[in-house]
Amino acid sequence: MAQENYNIKVNDSMEFDFTIEDADKLDLISLGKGKYHLLNNNKSEEVEVLKIDFIHKKYEVMVNGNKYEVVLNNSLDILIKDLGFEVGAGKIITDLNSPMPGLILEVNVQEGDEVKEGDTLLILEAMKMENVISSPRDGVIKSVHVTPGEAIEKSQLLISFE
Repeated sequence: MAQENYNIKVNDSMEFDFTIEDADKLDLISLGKGKYHLLNNNKSEEVEVLKIDFIHKKYEVMVNGNKYEVVLNNSLDILIKDLGFEVGAGKIITDLNSPMPGLILEVNVQEGDEVKEGDTLLILEAMKMENVISSPRDGVIKSVHVTPGEAIEKSQLLISFE
């Protein structure tokens, strides 16, 4: 059976990798109600779990009076991150750029329009094909940077979101 690997990120600045075997080797005693005594390198540590967010795998922990935000990722979370995928709430996209050079055939939105993820924003002709450019997220159109009939380059700014 494969060893389960974990990654702990503390305060978005320090990262540690460990296994269940590593965790089992900790000299940790539960004192009840989220409080623990930890012996670390012959030094006594007082540990208290203050907040738990199971959905986002975030914990607020106090160690010897200092608060830390801890994010715990398992092997699947690590693999998903390594593959470049996001879990849960996605990134907020503010600018939409052209995926390829081409000609703008239609623009279906204007400044101030509310759009839903998947709504058609514009149609781009490239290599004799019409490509529907859809909204990557729900939001409000801040500005439209292209007009019908305009030739555009790859990565050119098309639409900005608020």
